[in-house]
Amino acid sequence: MDEIVRAALKKWPNVPACHGWLALDARGDWYMRDERIQAAGAFPAVKGSRITHDKLKEFIHRNYAADEQGGWFFQNGPQRVYVELEAAPWVWRLQADPAGPVLICAHTGAPARFASAWIDEHDRLFLETDLGFGIVHSLDMEAAAQAVEAGDWTPQKQAFAEFPRRFGYQLSPQQDRH
Repeated sequence: MDEIVRAALKKWPNVPACHGWLALDARGDWYMRDERIQAAGAFPAVKGSRITHDKLKEFIHRNYAADEQGGWFFQNGPQRVYVELEAAPWVWRLQADPAGPVLICAHTGAPARFASAWIDEHDRLFLETDLGFGIVHSLDMEAAAQAVEAGDWTPQKQAFAEFPRRFGYQLSPQQDRH
């Protein structure tokens, strides 16, 4: 977490949390969801405005974390902005490495180590890593297939609806708390 964020939390410790205004899709893109977009429908059916500003995305990435109930948030100064998730809290980017195992990197840029692989009923691939649970980016399925074919990963089948409970995260922290 950024030092400026820590200082803001100390100065203003009781700022109410914000829900519904920020979302993360299954490709690792962030979306702003103002009141008009939220009224138009739930995420991901209605996404909102994709965040393209690199410095803002870097700030979100550095201050992205989870609470004790598995609600993922972006700590924006003193305000906790809870994130609506399309699939999982992490989106994995993969890179095949001829000299070793497939390299795994989060949508935030953080490297991760493989623990297990999962496939849902829609044939989407998810990985459990030392950072947590996430979906493999659709553009990286060739590298994932190489890991499966090499015997490095043996995906287990699981219904998508079971992932949040099994791996301790909330797709919609606002809805899951009511």
